[in-house]
Amino acid sequence: MNDSLRTANRDSVAADAAPLTSTGARRGLLARRPVRALAALAVPVVFLAACSGSEGSKEAAPDDKAAGASAGPSAEPKPEPVAHKTLPKPCDTLSEKTVKAVVPGAKSGKALNSEDQDSYGTCLWTGLDEYDYRALSVALRRFDSDVTLGSGAKRAAEHAGKQRDAIAANDENKNVEESELAGVGDSATGIAYETKKKDGKKSEDYREHRVVVVSDNVVITVDYSGAGFEDAKTPSADKVRGGAEKAAKEALAALK
Repeated sequence: MNDSLRTANRDSVAADAAPLTSTGARRGLLARRPVRALAALAVPVVFLAACSGSEGSKEAAPDDKAAGASAGPSAEPKPEPVAHKTLPKPCDTLSEKTVKAVVPGAKSGKALNSEDQDSYGTCLWTGLDEYDYRALSVALRRFDSDVTLGSGAKRAAEHAGKQRDAIAANDENKNVEESELAGVGDSATGIAYETKKKDGKKSEDYREHRVVVVSDNVVITVDYSGAGFEDAKTPSADKVRGGAEKAAKEALAALK
């Protein structure tokens, strides 16, 4: 009986030990264990990565929104660009030929003082041909854009309005007539009127014409007047208007 039990136990132990005594079988078993372990670990790793990604996106979203919200107000507004960054010298805006035609007897123009020649300036021509007196002035005014005051074009338009309104606002000016000049600058207006000026003890009748031209951020104001001294005839309204418009168009062409 004991011999039978011993034999059975030996066979059982041998059967259990048989797979481990084979080198290939042992390696197979060892190889299968890491694969199963890695496969088991891979599921939580992928799950954690997916969770981390979604959680990261959810957490980053408020930061992104905050960054976007703060980026808007931090960008300071910039002034609008302007067409004209400098001004020509007012006395150089008219050719010598034009000056002689409009102001007979005139010599070189007189530049009126300007503390900022890139922003404003005026030139005056006067001439006396026997008893015919003529005076012509060309005033240039340039505006830069300002984030508070507005664009250069807007500021120029406002200034032009004041130049036009000033004629009618003066009670000494009579028979004021305003008309538009088509195709000159961005806008152009002519104002014809009559006035009296004292020459010593005597008053003279003057016929005058103002032209206000707007070119983006620059305003050109041309004033042209004529009188006849010693009972000479006052120039016609058409002649004065023609001289003013000629000077205004030439001054406009001088802008850069």
